[in-house]
Amino acid sequence: MSVDLIDIQKNIREALRDLPLRTAVWKATEHSLKKREGVVGEVANWEELRTLAHQIRKFTIDHLGQYLQEFERSATANGMKVHWAQDANESVSIVRTILQQHNAKHIVKSKSMTTEEIHLNALLEKDGYSVVETDLGEYIVQLAGEMPSHITAPALHKSREAIAELLTKKFHEPVPSDPALIASIVRRRLRDLFLSADAGISGVNFAVAETGTLCIVENEGNARFTTTLPHVHIAIMGIDKVIPRMADLALFLKLLPRSATGQRMTSYVSLISSPRQTNDPDGPEEIHVIILDNGRSSLLSDSSLRQVLYCIRCGACLNTCPVYRQIGGHAYGWVYQGPIGAMLAPLMLGFNTTPLHPYLSSLCGACAEICPVKIDIHHVLLYERSLVVAQRRTSRIERIILKVWAWLMSGRRRYAFSTRAAQLLSTIFGKDAKVYLPVWGQTRDFPPAAKKTFHQLYRRAKEASGQ
Repeated sequence: MSVDLIDIQKNIREALRDLPLRTAVWKATEHSLKKREGVVGEVANWEELRTLAHQIRKFTIDHLGQYLQEFERSATANGMKVHWAQDANESVSIVRTILQQHNAKHIVKSKSMTTEEIHLNALLEKDGYSVVETDLGEYIVQLAGEMPSHITAPALHKSREAIAELLTKKFHEPVPSDPALIASIVRRRLRDLFLSADAGISGVNFAVAETGTLCIVENEGNARFTTTLPHVHIAIMGIDKVIPRMADLALFLKLLPRSATGQRMTSYVSLISSPRQTNDPDGPEEIHVIILDNGRSSLLSDSSLRQVLYCIRCGACLNTCPVYRQIGGHAYGWVYQGPIGAMLAPLMLGFNTTPLHPYLSSLCGACAEICPVKIDIHHVLLYERSLVVAQRRTSRIERIILKVWAWLMSGRRRYAFSTRAAQLLSTIFGKDAKVYLPVWGQTRDFPPAAKKTFHQLYRRAKEASGQ
């Protein structure tokens, strides 16, 4: 599925001018970080758990084909129907076929970044299907006609007042800005949709190869309704969602909620291993699992990039990223935001579409420090920048500036001249000098040059010692 060039510079300028957006994003991420700090502090061996999770994810991705085949065998033996999709078009085609076979018209969905990735809602609606997101945050952004702005909190960019205003307009009745009342009003509207839905579509948090089990975590109960009430359940998962054993799941269920929402455990953890059995009181008659590649397997051949597949989509890197916290998620122009989005976008959409995404980072390393599976995010982004340069995706003026810089730094006399010139400019313009930067902000402070260069200090010290 082709994507036009994402105008990051335009998106950033608009986001920086939107004070309510920046206030809402900063407030929400600050709250998440404080909650996470409290529950992580309760776990004495947190770092050991992160290391173990990293090792499990590395081993799984290194043997990905083996575990995907094992999952298919186990799930099929349990009565599920497993489909393989090479790309977005193929996965959407499989969904259409399943819906047509069951004459399904009304569809409820639980939150799924993978279905956002393949634009499933828009394509099904174009075909005449009724598709309703049932996660409160996803429901809000669907009504607003927007993409999610955060992996785990899709409507994080909206204040409660803005949400109430949106719902009042859409529902044609007054909706107060109280979060509990908003949730209650939406719940009443969704209940009838759950009961009348022909099919439910969900994502997958983890797929256990050993037992063929799908694990879905949530806080609202909407995913459980989506996967239980309709006659057909379609689960769409990336190939990277598989884990080897049920014993491994306990570890990730300790790491994921603490990192994502600052909870010890999410309110609902659903383990789905088969369709409805003869003696079961509820459940779908059919479960279809679509295993989607969509460019993921191309990362396996590059040892510097394959760790991107370790990600468990907790969103913690977004909460701590100084860039995301200033511009929010929509500036990234794609379904994945923050550091994980900056990494994934060029790899899944192409560097020609997203040449600036790897530069949406200060390389401070906060994302790697908070990542529950220890992905070395900032070094991956640095590596991707080298790929951007190698493909000559940077601007011509930037390449000229860097060539001049390299020329100045590669000669002893030229280097000495440039340091003296920097001292002179610093003296002329003073400490309040500004540098105009049209991309990342209006201005930045011009760094003052040291009064004495290293060579001058070294010569002085050498003379003082009599050498």
